[in-house]
Amino acid sequence: MEERQYDLIFICRPDTPEPDIDKVISTLEHTAIEKGARIEKTDKWGRKRMAYRVSRLREGFYVYMDLRSSHGEVVKELERRLKVADPVIKYLTIRVDEELKRQDKLKKHRERRAARRPRKTVPAAPAPSGEQSAAAI
Repeated sequence: MEERQYDLIFICRPDTPEPDIDKVISTLEHTAIEKGARIEKTDKWGRKRMAYRVSRLREGFYVYMDLRSSHGEVVKELERRLKVADPVIKYLTIRVDEELKRQDKLKKHRERRAARRPRKTVPAAPAPSGEQSAAAI
């Protein structure tokens, strides 16, 4: 089975201390590695204002993880752990590799269409003829 790429973003309560957020991140990383996934990148985006209220909160601490796995069970387990983690108020996992494949396919299709299309040639400017120049005088 081929390897799939996932983006996982979760939001913690803004009043959560930094060590607790690090604990959630390390738990997720340990679980992912244990299940056979590979974590490419983990970014703490910090405290940001949310677009709408979630659990009566206007702000949240955002964390982004990029991971690769060939097993779908990894995502289910990570989401289960996020669901029961007290500091986490919202999370979202997106499978990215399908979108990348779709973009590559569209790009190849456009290139093939462009190759089939004949190039437009610029018509040469007409040379002034004797009749037109005599009529202009």
